[in-house]
Amino acid sequence: MNVMKQLKFWAVVLALMVAMALVMGGSYIVSAAPSSVHVNAPQAESPALQTGATPKPIVRYSESHDGWGPLIDHQPLLERYGTYLEMPRKMLPNREGSSSGMGADPVWQNTGVGGNLPSPNVTFEGVNNINGVLPPDTNGDVGPNHYVQTVNLSFAIWDKQGNLLYGPADINTLWQGFGGACETQNDGDPVVLYDHLADRWMISQFALPNYPFGPFYQCIAVSKTPDPTGEWWRYSFMVSIKKMNDYPKFGVWPDGYYMAFNQFSWMGDWAGQGVAVFERDKMLTGDTARMVYFDLYDTDSNLGGMLPSHLEGPAPPAGEPNYFIQVDDDDWGYSPDQLQMWQFHADWNDTANASFTHTANIPVAAFDSNMCEYARNCIPQPGGTDLDAISDRLMYRLQYRNFGDHQTLVVNHTVDVDGNDHAGIRWYEMRKSSSAWSLYQEGTYAPDADHRWMGSVAMNGLGDMALGFSVSSHSTYPSIRYVGRLSGDPLGTLPQGETSLIEGSGYQSHSSGRWGDYSSMSVDPVDDCTFWYTQEYYTAGADSAGWQTRIGSFTFPDCGGNPTPTPGPTTTPTPGPTATPTPSPTATPTPYPTPTLTPTPPPSGDTMHVGDLDGSSSWVGWGFKWTATVVITVHDANHNPVANATVTGAWTGGASGNASCTTDSTGQCSVTSPKIRSRIASTTFTVDDVTHATLTYDPSANHDPDGDSDGTSITVYRP
Repeated sequence: MNVMKQLKFWAVVLALMVAMALVMGGSYIVSAAPSSVHVNAPQAESPALQTGATPKPIVRYSESHDGWGPLIDHQPLLERYGTYLEMPRKMLPNREGSSSGMGADPVWQNTGVGGNLPSPNVTFEGVNNINGVLPPDTNGDVGPNHYVQTVNLSFAIWDKQGNLLYGPADINTLWQGFGGACETQNDGDPVVLYDHLADRWMISQFALPNYPFGPFYQCIAVSKTPDPTGEWWRYSFMVSIKKMNDYPKFGVWPDGYYMAFNQFSWMGDWAGQGVAVFERDKMLTGDTARMVYFDLYDTDSNLGGMLPSHLEGPAPPAGEPNYFIQVDDDDWGYSPDQLQMWQFHADWNDTANASFTHTANIPVAAFDSNMCEYARNCIPQPGGTDLDAISDRLMYRLQYRNFGDHQTLVVNHTVDVDGNDHAGIRWYEMRKSSSAWSLYQEGTYAPDADHRWMGSVAMNGLGDMALGFSVSSHSTYPSIRYVGRLSGDPLGTLPQGETSLIEGSGYQSHSSGRWGDYSSMSVDPVDDCTFWYTQEYYTAGADSAGWQTRIGSFTFPDCGGNPTPTPGPTTTPTPGPTATPTPSPTATPTPYPTPTLTPTPPPSGDTMHVGDLDGSSSWVGWGFKWTATVVITVHDANHNPVANATVTGAWTGGASGNASCTTDSTGQCSVTSPKIRSRIASTTFTVDDVTHATLTYDPSANHDPDGDSDGTSITVYRP
């Protein structure tokens, strides 16, 4: 291929990449004028048929980690991206084109009742659109003394009276000096959680350094102390080489930080549900940590939009798995309308025993998820373009609570309540009193002609429930409100009247219609009773993308005493279950002590082996030659990383020569074969030996959790 043909070839490649970026979905940022384009992609995974195969755990160590801070001593990074535009979200499988048209929702609460809920205790401004992106992906959490909020692409910290303590700052401020994608990228889809069992904070976002190609990373920071303005442990995990970890959602559990994410290939095709757990105990002490990951595409390619359960209140029973749930409209290929439940068992003593298994399909009252044929422009405003209803998935969070005699899960999603694209919020409470989970109650909240969507629901220690959401219509500016129920109120109702956190006075005029993606309702760990909510809204007339956010707390009248049930609405919907339920306990909740974490390191063993081989390739210059790189991970007999091990091997099959490297503290090192001629399609690297001062190499134990090698040899293909 001559130089002119090379230039034409790469011009076509660049044009195709720009085109793909314009159609690629998910919550990530694409610049209108990117500074560089990467073409060093591994081969995309080919589509697979649904097989029902049992998913196998893939185990990865953090690529890098360190300790850093105090945060308060570091200047916040803050960059406005100007012409950046958030691309439309990618639809989950089988959503597009489906239609229900079933008419009125059978559990529709279609009238309002009273104004029983009090006004906010405190309300203050959160982060606004300082980075110039859509949408904000607003979320936050509350601790004993702080409220922390993350949005695309920044975060801030306040005390609980609303005094700003730090920020706003780009989220990758937390990775200053860390190196790699977590420092250089600030790609969004953030989550912040307060881990009340350890009295720590966790902040995460993904990093896509070669978008739309891999590898794809998850960046996680865990505070060293209860003070989020203090010191932090920082981690970078490579989630996948070939599949993007879009829309990551987290939940805190005693044995791990659990994550669900939607996977897409570099072409933008659906690539399956992904789930993972990160080694919480190690991350709380700054040690090398592992990730256990399941790719569910071959198990069921229609799985998507799952949420992991997030613990608030007392710890679950010993050994209780973390639960993942997705919602299934019967028009998506499942029947009937249902909540599909899976359970994730992590076994850190032997990660090969980790499992992700189907638990139950829980039938629910029929619902219609098809808002505006799933178009991105659906919810009306008094002006501007219609907003995204994002009715194809559950809304964050899936909150778990342990009451002793029973366990609960609460969650919500957006539905069409009357067949006329009228948005309301379907909410659920599931219970487990013995061995099995079942639906305890459900309802659909849409008390008038306005549209309610983008909800988040939580339950406090008294069994009271609160639902926060956005509300809008042709005559109502997008605003933030909340509603709720006491534990003794009639089932299937939210009769504690709707109250405003803040009323909007403007609207979004950007043509994309992107709105939210998620919001966050949480419970104050000090009294286990007060609710905190954050969501977006607009002020000051029309604005293309000038979103603002609001943070506020509110307390039900029964906090600190016995609840007083109130009458149900004029129209009482039919609750989901038929069995007579046992009311939630009404005793005053108490705070929960922080356990002392004493990690016990496993023995190192006396042998070592190759635990992973990962290959990548990239073009050199104008594409006349290319480079192959292999990252080698060395483990001891207990699968712990081995530092200072010398790996020797040889390249064959397209490039030749010996190579060696020495592992770092993560047990990893890399070898490179540079300047391979473009006519050569592939090259293979084979490990010949691994030496160490105290450990003996056992090649029979070599393995590769990704399955892209046999643990000893790996083939790297031309880009």
